[in-house]
Amino acid sequence: MDRLVLLLGVFLAAAPLPAKASCEDNATFSNPLIYSDFPDNDVFVGPDGFYYFSASNFHYSPGAPILRSDDLVNWDVVGHSLPRLTFGDGYDLPANGNYAYRGGTWASTLRYRESTGLWYWIGCINFYHTWVFTAPSPEGPWSNNGNLGDGNCYYDNGLLIDDDDTMYVVHGSEDVHVAQLSPNGFSEVRKQRVFGISDVGVDSLEGNRMYKINGLYYILNDRPGGTTYIWKSESPWGPYESKILVQDITPPLQGGNSPHQGSLIETTNGDWYFMSFTWAYPAGRLPVLAPITWGDDGFPVFVTGDNGGWGTEYPVPHPEYAEPPKDWTRADFFEGTSLDPSWEWNHNPDDSAYVVNDGLTLRTASVTNDLYAARNTLTHRTHGEFPVGTVEIDFANMADGDLAGLAAFRDQSAYIAVRRSGDDYTLTTRHNLVIDEWSGDHVDSGYEVATAPVPAGTRKVWLRAELDTRPSGSRDANFLYSWDGENFQQLGSTYELYDGWAFFIAYRFGIFNYATRALGGSIHVESFTAA
Repeated sequence: MDRLVLLLGVFLAAAPLPAKASCEDNATFSNPLIYSDFPDNDVFVGPDGFYYFSASNFHYSPGAPILRSDDLVNWDVVGHSLPRLTFGDGYDLPANGNYAYRGGTWASTLRYRESTGLWYWIGCINFYHTWVFTAPSPEGPWSNNGNLGDGNCYYDNGLLIDDDDTMYVVHGSEDVHVAQLSPNGFSEVRKQRVFGISDVGVDSLEGNRMYKINGLYYILNDRPGGTTYIWKSESPWGPYESKILVQDITPPLQGGNSPHQGSLIETTNGDWYFMSFTWAYPAGRLPVLAPITWGDDGFPVFVTGDNGGWGTEYPVPHPEYAEPPKDWTRADFFEGTSLDPSWEWNHNPDDSAYVVNDGLTLRTASVTNDLYAARNTLTHRTHGEFPVGTVEIDFANMADGDLAGLAAFRDQSAYIAVRRSGDDYTLTTRHNLVIDEWSGDHVDSGYEVATAPVPAGTRKVWLRAELDTRPSGSRDANFLYSWDGENFQQLGSTYELYDGWAFFIAYRFGIFNYATRALGGSIHVESFTAA
């Protein structure tokens, strides 16, 4: 099908997104800032004057996505701090079932250091090791330059590069510590407890970030569930006094929770903002933004919005850059020889089993009957309240026993796929594939809902997933197919998306191809559209 027709179909299928900004003098943005799953934000201004946003992506590879914006409102994914998750065999989906679901990159930190010209990413992996990765630019190349000691986990950490170039990292949960790093930033020279849960009478503190503002040291963190604290001291080592920034604040999204963790950001024009996220499954943890001011006591003050809480709408941070909101609708034809940064694999891919070159060739990389054990499932975040994903697949080179398709992928999944058995090809829809949301262990292989024959001689299909990811919505997921890319027919009944939080990562579109009998087959993904 002509690409212009395909793009037109994407735009027609796209649900309207809330306006975030306009070219008027009173331009505003709307929350959520990005209707996609980008949790654990660490946001700061880079050396080029752009805003940078580091997020978590757990067991997806490459790890630790980086977004960039010129106005704090419209963002693009530009790279990842971890080219590959080299933290144990489980990240490669081994046959023994030692998977790394919910492992990988949790809340971590990203900063640029002027003295070295390097970008530093620091994060704790597997609750044991803390790694330091560096790169000359956000796009990379990124390399592993430090391990801060066995058992030395900088849990939920935030990096501060002080005026004298000293590097400090705040981290911890029950007890919060500040560590001073060596001059090159690759090892620890001092660590000290600065405060803990007993100081504020709570059961946990997480999401630590550290700042120096007007000569004072600040630590931002939260009690999970609804409270953000700000701590202030004249020294990085304390003593610190605290104040609540937000507590059980009304969320900006119906069905979302009270935002309570994130980053303080000074804009390039001197204003201040607090970026957090609202838990809004099945869509995930969605970034939200609000202005702050500063009180006479030296603590930030949250600016409530139109709803008396975290506002659904605020003036844009940069009126001079006000423009229509970013259109997250996209069509990818896999041109060039590498994947766009918006793509992430479920665990590390087998690099020998895929090729990007005027389309994406996915060779089977696993012999399994389990989608969660299949290597080289390529995922893409959903965006918006009613996301639609459509993949165009040439399946002429599938082998006997191969299964290839499109999934609504999470710890509870469903998919539509092409299955080859001998010389017969069949479309199938399968619901309720489940792994344990905490351990990743196999729970349920699901059940086949419906099938449809593939017309004789046909070797290309368009598969589509239409989702309602609103936290207050129906959570419907419908799977459709087309033989011409224009006329789609639903296959099977509606699947209900899961809205539990314990898996942490939200639903994604997942393109997969795996063998159930023997390796050797492949598919050619000619396009993917996200609306």
